[in-house]
Amino acid sequence: MMNKTCISLFLISCLMFTADNTLASERSEKIISAGEIKVCIWPDYFAISYRNPRTGELEGIDIDMAHALANRLGVKLTFVPSSFSKLIDNMSNNACDIAMHAIGVRHNRKPFMEFSQPYLASGIYAVATKHNTRVRSWHDIDQPGVVVVVQKGTYMEPVVKAKFKNADITVVDSFKAREQEVLSGRADVFMGDYPYGKRMVELTKWAALLAPDKPFAKTDYAYAVPKGEVDWLHEVDAFLEEMKASGMLRKYAQKNGLTEILVTD
Repeated sequence: MMNKTCISLFLISCLMFTADNTLASERSEKIISAGEIKVCIWPDYFAISYRNPRTGELEGIDIDMAHALANRLGVKLTFVPSSFSKLIDNMSNNACDIAMHAIGVRHNRKPFMEFSQPYLASGIYAVATKHNTRVRSWHDIDQPGVVVVVQKGTYMEPVVKAKFKNADITVVDSFKAREQEVLSGRADVFMGDYPYGKRMVELTKWAALLAPDKPFAKTDYAYAVPKGEVDWLHEVDAFLEEMKASGMLRKYAQKNGLTEILVTD
């Protein structure tokens, strides 16, 4: 039976069927019925889902993609402030329909959520101060006496703890705490991904980006939906395929300086 909430044949084709001609998910039907999609973002993620302190506006590739998804569904877009430490809870308590803030696809997250196909992929980078004489390159990091800061809840946390055998690892609760530890001299470097590290260099006079010789713990970034909602996941994947094929994903990546880590296949 035709979904009466669809307002055009185009929306019917988009919303009632996924790429493999299966019926729309229960989640998307609820979204359409409510006239609203709730998207979890981390508003401190540079170039991804960042609230610019100068303008107060949200910007980044996933802000652009969220608007495109809402437009495709023909519904209002509501952003729900979240973070990586809140991700599992928000995927379990119906806080949002989808999380769109470059979520690392990690095995320890898979029991709690479904991941879309990847659209970005980044390894881990280090950010130090330009005047740090002890740590000037990636090879200087995993040494006795060097203090490395990593943010709780990010995919970097377990990787850094497992890989770095000689450096001291400090775990902090927020991205700002990472910077404060390094700027104060209590730590030598903090770990981040390409978008965050690149933006730190662009926005500050003190930051130096340290890159490994080859990708370190390169991780796919995807969108996340609640566990078990496979039909909704298929619709999200169909949306991503459409954005890749049309060139819009590349356009948004270029706009936000992320072409280097774009995944197009």
